[in-house]
Amino acid sequence: MRLDPRISGALAFAIATVQFTPALSRAEEGAEGITAVSSRVSKDYVRVMLPDGSFQAEEYAFGEGGRLDGSFRDASIDKLKFLDIARVMAGPLAALHYRPARGLDTEKLLIMVYWGTTIVPSTFSNSYASQNYQDTMRSIGDAHLDVQRSYMLAAAAEIPLEMESSQRNQVDLRNSLLLGYDSDVVTAANYGANVGQIGVVGAHNDELLAEVEDARYFVVLLAYDFQVFRKENKHKLLWETRFSIDEAHNDFAKALPVMAQYASKYFGQDSHGLLRTKVPEGKVLMGEPKSLGQVEMPVK
Repeated sequence: MRLDPRISGALAFAIATVQFTPALSRAEEGAEGITAVSSRVSKDYVRVMLPDGSFQAEEYAFGEGGRLDGSFRDASIDKLKFLDIARVMAGPLAALHYRPARGLDTEKLLIMVYWGTTIVPSTFSNSYASQNYQDTMRSIGDAHLDVQRSYMLAAAAEIPLEMESSQRNQVDLRNSLLLGYDSDVVTAANYGANVGQIGVVGAHNDELLAEVEDARYFVVLLAYDFQVFRKENKHKLLWETRFSIDEAHNDFAKALPVMAQYASKYFGQDSHGLLRTKVPEGKVLMGEPKSLGQVEMPVK
């Protein structure tokens, strides 16, 4: 299990146990585009199964991790604050027998909530470095310079181009980690670490990389062992769920319940990689959540 460097805020944020009422009416729910979810579970976390096939209830408190802003201002995400996000999460959690804590001694989980929009890398063809390189190459051709001089000018123009490419690769990697795409997508920055996935490089990987480079709304839930945190001041991560949807053509307040419903099947469960579905505009109706059995770490 890993704690994403972009969302590794201290767990000293205010912990809120709220009275959960729907933040949005179902008529307001609506979203379109690709909804993605990735969920990982620690080997130390196993939910107790009851005779009727349901999970034994576990109590939790929410912690405010905070909002991360992307490249552009988005008025729709400004509408919702931490407690609004928490209220939307509470319904799907309740369906899986996660209950708001009654007291400090009964809380099992501290669920840190992070939300926001991703950073979009600059468009390569319109960047200053790219334009400068193209202008330099045209100047070299027009001036009919000797080979050595042409090589020196071209090499100098390539330096900011390489720096910009490196920055773009780092943004791609950071977004893939934040959104949970890192288990499937191969970016230039993590290519060497994913040599076993070279076979996926192609149309599918290009599709995933395009999603990573587009602006996306996201929510990340990190569930820690609350008793270990209280008694030992240690951050023991038990499970994490990351889910997101295209920012384009969506309103965060309306899209949030839709993507939360889709992701909720994997709260406290392992998705075994990235899962994606195309959500049409309108409501998403899902059946009663079913048990996925005992939680085990996937073998990678």
